[in-house]
Amino acid sequence: MIGFWEGLSFLVLLGIAMPLKYFAGWPLAVRVVGMAHGVLFMLYLWAAIQVAIDRNWPWRRTALVLLASVLPAGPFVIEAKVLRNEPDGAE
Repeated sequence: MIGFWEGLSFLVLLGIAMPLKYFAGWPLAVRVVGMAHGVLFMLYLWAAIQVAIDRNWPWRRTALVLLASVLPAGPFVIEAKVLRNEPDGAE
């Protein structure tokens, strides 16, 4: 869930807020969306590390998930390609 919101906030920041700042002269958009994205980014990193520790992920999977956080749409891709088959731990 955090990955979805973090990925969406990054795309909104890059695709909507930054153009509003540079082309419409509205810097508040970047300030507001940037703050929300920053908080979600830190939550994503924290959650990814917690899950990696709890589920004893190999370092490569952990690195891929962390790398996804800095790429536009990265969390969506990592969810679809890597984490989709991850067991949820519920029995």
